[in-house]
Amino acid sequence: MNNDTATESWLARLPKAELHLHIEGTLEPQMMLDLARRNGVRLPYANVEAVHAAYRFDNLQSFLDLYYQGMNVLRTSADFHDLALAYFRRAHADGVAHIDVMFDPQGHLKRGITLQTLFDGLLQAMADAQAEFGMSTSLILSFLRDLPAEDAMAVLEQAKPWYDSIAAVGLDSAERGNPPEKFAAVYARAKSIGLARTAHAGEEGPPAYIGGALDTLDVCRIDHGVRCIEDAALVARLRDAQIPLTVCPLSNVALRVVDKLADHPLPAMLAAGLNVTLNSDDPAYFGGGMLANFSACAQAFGWNRETFRTLSANAVNAAFMPEDRRTKLLAKIANC
Repeated sequence: MNNDTATESWLARLPKAELHLHIEGTLEPQMMLDLARRNGVRLPYANVEAVHAAYRFDNLQSFLDLYYQGMNVLRTSADFHDLALAYFRRAHADGVAHIDVMFDPQGHLKRGITLQTLFDGLLQAMADAQAEFGMSTSLILSFLRDLPAEDAMAVLEQAKPWYDSIAAVGLDSAERGNPPEKFAAVYARAKSIGLARTAHAGEEGPPAYIGGALDTLDVCRIDHGVRCIEDAALVARLRDAQIPLTVCPLSNVALRVVDKLADHPLPAMLAAGLNVTLNSDDPAYFGGGMLANFSACAQAFGWNRETFRTLSANAVNAAFMPEDRRTKLLAKIANC
């Protein structure tokens, strides 16, 4: 499948569900500057070009340092609303019909931003996206794994008024030295509440973290998971159970998980029968949204339309959405 205009047009039309999207990672340079001015926040950047120049990373930690700095411009419910709705509109233009939205409450609570502020802004943006262009969305409350598990438990309890608005909990941030087992009690509590569970594993951390997320956290899907390919027994387990993997190709290149997209294990993962999905992760920082990731894979791997239909159907099947919505989207994918 050549990455020409016809391919790009078809990929844009293909209905897509995004399962791995950090809403704070959609903060484009211009919006960062605009919100800084709106809220009187001083940034070390004179213009958009200076922000773009900072968006070059050696590893996950160098990205996280900038990510948390940018987050500081988000202060009010209007900020979170505007951030989310701006991304929803860009994603809609990319052919995205559904998004499971991850957000990091701990990164905001420590700045004095309340959960009420977060939920008011995000839930209104989700309602607006549904009303404006029919996009369905769900929320994943993510914990920062480099903070104490007790902090995560406190946030989960504090979020009680919004349990009906949360589809799942997740686990992100610096993976090394923060194994899934650290959060066993938190995930057991989330399960008792009735929340679904996901976790980042096997991005910079070892394949064993994927097994730990499955065994200890009882997750229904693995975010990233690309290092599973290093462990044949783990690959077989993931294949047999058809655990969804929310792979983020351009993110993996930007954070040096692979040197270039052509080196990515995605083709090997598909050949092994793994339940792979494509996602953008933090699109403002990593080279673009869903269409950019799909197009980059078309160019790098030469996948045909049936492969992309399979990838899109995998995501819809794994998404947190009502069954009638799932059925309709799967039919649209099959007929695209």
